[in-house]
Amino acid sequence: MSTTECGTDLKLVKAPATAQSAIFQTAVFVRIKSAWRAIRNRIAAHPLFELDDHMLDDIGLSRRDVVTALDRSAALDDPSLLLARAARERARTRFARPPAR
Repeated sequence: MSTTECGTDLKLVKAPATAQSAIFQTAVFVRIKSAWRAIRNRIAAHPLFELDDHMLDDIGLSRRDVVTALDRSAALDDPSLLLARAARERARTRFARPPAR
């Protein structure tokens, strides 16, 4: 028997998946991807502790915002969402004119 004859016995084509298993695989992939993104963003948020208050102010955050975002989000939650919301809120109110009297 030659190697070309052995190669014909291999099943190189993947069997078609059922719709239900494809949906399940997609849902699992989305969950894993979301958890990985949250972990990666949590790791990226930790160096914000090393910045001084003036640097944090330059990016629109305070030290309290960083502490709050990391404390309020669970291990697999994304703290960057809370940090972005705090920065947007501070930017909206930072240069607002006081109400006319």
